[in-house]
Amino acid sequence: MATGKIFQSLSGFYDVHSAGKIYRTRARGNFRKRKITPLVGDDVDFQIEDGDKGYILTVLPRRNELTRPPIANIDQAIVATAATQPEFSSNLLDRQLIALEISGITPIIYFTKTDLLSNDQWQSLQKIAAGYRQIPYEVILPEQAFGSASLAKLRQLFANKENVIMGQTGAGKSTLLNHLAPELALATGEISTALNRGKHTTRKVALLKVNDGLIADTPGFSSYDTLTIDYRQLAAYFPEFKRAAVKCRFRGCVHVNEPDCEVKRQVHDGQIMTSRYTNYLQLYTDIKNRKPNYKK
Repeated sequence: MATGKIFQSLSGFYDVHSAGKIYRTRARGNFRKRKITPLVGDDVDFQIEDGDKGYILTVLPRRNELTRPPIANIDQAIVATAATQPEFSSNLLDRQLIALEISGITPIIYFTKTDLLSNDQWQSLQKIAAGYRQIPYEVILPEQAFGSASLAKLRQLFANKENVIMGQTGAGKSTLLNHLAPELALATGEISTALNRGKHTTRKVALLKVNDGLIADTPGFSSYDTLTIDYRQLAAYFPEFKRAAVKCRFRGCVHVNEPDCEVKRQVHDGQIMTSRYTNYLQLYTDIKNRKPNYKK
């Protein structure tokens, strides 16, 4: 028996990398009955048969998983964030960051389309980027949309990590992936300006080696379902709120109407971004007022 990582899945076959070799494997027959689907990124125990072929015996416990793309054990997500066209949305970015915090995935914010900004827009985006760096998130704000210095910095962050690229439709996820791994030549799909929607251009899922790290060759999910958490837990997924909350007067403070709330004080003093707090209140209300879904 050997242990390895699934690097690619295609039509029921799984390519497992183990000790410098690639084995083409299938899942054991009883996996379907037990509702187990191996995912790219899974660490697995497998039986080698017939040289470079084999069977997956066990899928080892996952740290996390995404459904789009279907991939497991992700360390980092590069959040491709359009500076314009479509217009920058702090609400969407914050939702993406919360989804990653919930999954235990480290975000890297990469601003795309920065070369389309006016001087004033560029100045205001620099302030926004500084606010996110203070949280602290890794933020890459290139003057040239895919400048070599910003791509080099991104590649540096890849080492020994499993990465995905995600972002809203039209934010340039595939273009960014093409710049990072030119051997891919992904069809980027022209943005249909009439519909203001990108065409779906994703394909099979595989992990590629980039700078001693791994990156999924399929850009990640672009729509964000309502978060399935209790509204009282939401603040825990804002790192700067979590830090400030230890100084709130009440232990279960949700930073809405309570007196002596440190989060509100820091928003007032400019230590926490107003946009983050506004987005928090909107999400808090959305989650609190959500009707239970009994069909699940």
